[in-house]
Amino acid sequence: MRTRRITRGLVAAGLMVAVVAPVTQGAQAAVTAGDPTQLTSGFYVDPSSNPATWVRNNPNDSRRTAIQNSIASKPMARWFGNWSNPIGTSVGNFVGAADAADKLPVLVAYNIPGRDACGGHSGGGAGTPAAYRTWIHDFAVAIGNRPAVVVIEPDALGDFNCMNADQIAVRNGMLKYAVQQFKDLAPNTWAYLDGGNAGWVAADVMAQRLTGAGLASAHGFTLNVSNYYTTAQTVSYGNAVNGKLSAAKPYVIDTSRNGNGPGNDWCNPPGRKLGTTSRLGGGAEMLLWIKVPGDSDGSCGTGAGIPAGTFSPVLAMHLINGN
Repeated sequence: MRTRRITRGLVAAGLMVAVVAPVTQGAQAAVTAGDPTQLTSGFYVDPSSNPATWVRNNPNDSRRTAIQNSIASKPMARWFGNWSNPIGTSVGNFVGAADAADKLPVLVAYNIPGRDACGGHSGGGAGTPAAYRTWIHDFAVAIGNRPAVVVIEPDALGDFNCMNADQIAVRNGMLKYAVQQFKDLAPNTWAYLDGGNAGWVAADVMAQRLTGAGLASAHGFTLNVSNYYTTAQTVSYGNAVNGKLSAAKPYVIDTSRNGNGPGNDWCNPPGRKLGTTSRLGGGAEMLLWIKVPGDSDGSCGTGAGIPAGTFSPVLAMHLINGN
């Protein structure tokens, strides 16, 4: 039983009331704590995701049914970056649609200057640290009191391997600011700093990086975003990271493409497969489809000629069939 849902029912019935129906003590505690999973009735399925848009625009394609049933109809994150203009409107519309459906949206903030410093395929981001601070502030304001899950800047800490000390210090400042914005301005949002994947950075080093980027003020951290390590491998890594933190934090795992485990590369490797669909638990706090299945990692591997972030039915079918 949820206060939000009771209120909506009364409004729909045209009743003017001073108070909402009582909730159980446990439910009231969950609402007070700002747990977005308790304020909603499941994960939001984005009707405007890249796969859903492709399905809608290709009614006669023989791959349509498979992509609709296996990917487009599943909850997944929406990524926001310098293509999301104005950011407040883009975020507000997405979170508002989820809120109206009483569902929990998952959003990815992906606009930090110098983005994808190591991989390069998704380079770009806000032009300056000041521009980023304005952007992420507007992002948090647009969510407001509505429930949400936000992944903060995939790869941002793994990329330290390709940055100098001054660049790292500037990036840490931006990440700390981002974490604090969601804590202060979006009280029903669980914000997670990205912690790379099981094959990238040693657990003790990642724990230090997360701490330096403001993890103490975040709800937790994310793992395996846009990568392929199995859930079991990632749980082991997440627990190892937690073992090196001064205080353990919840973590979530991107399972969108980890059904067959890792390949020989991170960039559109062949033979990968869809993983467990979004759910609570599963070895972590949540298993989520953060990377949109079928969206290219870049012009590489089985996605040669397909820019990063572009949906491809060919890539989608490879993931559905596991080949």
